Amino acid sequence: MIDKKLIPVPGLKKEPFSGCHKGMRYYFEAAADKETFLVTVYPEPWSFDKTPDENKEHASFPMSDEGMDSAIQWLHEMYEKKKDFWQDSVSNSMHIVYKK
Repeated sequence: MIDKKLIPVPGLKKEPFSGCHKGMRYYFEAAADKETFLVTVYPEPWSFDKTPDENKEHASFPMSDEGMDSAIQWLHEMYEKKKDFWQDSVSNSMHIVYKK
């Protein structure tokens, strides 16, 4: 799903990182104190900012290699836990029309 090498801890302290895997989007961002980081998962197709908060799930981890290992494990668990939901979000994303 995601390679830990793609998200170096020092880089995460400087700017957020986002990606997706088969309908599950994820967003990593450092806390203000730079001691922890927050990982958020949410469904396709919208961006982090456009996805309603009620469709997001979060977990916080220490800003360390061990914290990154735990975050990636959490992503894998979240994907497996809601696999059908994530896959449906990909299938349904082509049928959504955004209205202002």
